[in-house]
Amino acid sequence: EEPHLNKTETMYFVLAAYGDTGELKYVYFGIMLFWFVSIWMMNSVLILIIYKDKRLHEPMYMLVCNLFVNEISGSTSLYPLMLSQMLSDTHQVTVPWCFLQMCYIYASISVEFYSLAAMAYDRYVAICYPLQYSLIMNTGRVCKIISAVWGYSFINFFILLLFLIHLDLCGNIIDKVFCDYYLITQLSCSVSLIEQISELCLGFLTVIVPFCLVLISYQKILAVCLKGSKENARKAASTCTPQIVSVSNLFIGCTFHIVDSRTNFTGSQVPVKVRIIFSVYLLIFQPMVTPFMYGFNLPKIRQACKRFCLNNK
Repeated sequence: EEPHLNKTETMYFVLAAYGDTGELKYVYFGIMLFWFVSIWMMNSVLILIIYKDKRLHEPMYMLVCNLFVNEISGSTSLYPLMLSQMLSDTHQVTVPWCFLQMCYIYASISVEFYSLAAMAYDRYVAICYPLQYSLIMNTGRVCKIISAVWGYSFINFFILLLFLIHLDLCGNIIDKVFCDYYLITQLSCSVSLIEQISELCLGFLTVIVPFCLVLISYQKILAVCLKGSKENARKAASTCTPQIVSVSNLFIGCTFHIVDSRTNFTGSQVPVKVRIIFSVYLLIFQPMVTPFMYGFNLPKIRQACKRFCLNNK
């Protein structure tokens, strides 16, 4: 018979994955601070360029701008706490702050996926219904889509937070560098059926649903391209490639995260540093990939960057 677990009054969690890095903590702090500032600067510059250049006030670039905003928002939910924990000796974080970080991180991942699904739909309308594009994807509709994406993502994880608040916890050690929903539920003295169902719904609604929406859009785009000319197929491929790369990167990142949280893959035979990279892969690399895939990679934005630099000389 398993020993009875006693409920404890948890006032704080310990993020055990940081460990003791000695003097190297200042090196890691410097690298992560530089990375965080770079993410902020690149995404902020691209937001400013899209805002200033009226030629980019189109549905596609509004959706791209929304993606840049989310990269700043999502990275801000991780880096400030992570940077402070790197210099800390105790690696403690209060329960309210931990829950707030967790909800914000998951909400930003949800916004990322659904934003890419909206962008895939935008490309589907542009390629499959070019004559009706301006009617279907007007500014008002795009604003409603963006509002729905953010509203749905935060409401979804606010409801999830209500489940966590009522959990009876029998421990406070989280073996990660940020507050993770799956690991917090594993600290529960007894996980109910409702909580197990909520975990499945979390993965399904955050990853599977938008991923399927993207696949459906690109399947329809591919069908149209195969029937059209090679030139049209080439243009469609160049437009859609960044989104396919981003969605693939997100899916890989989510897989790393789930494997790290829910399986024994990250056992003692896997180096701690590799485990940490797996757990934060999505939150570290995606905000840096997006400005290149959707900013400097797009001809119109590159031209807008040149005009912006020339006008501000």
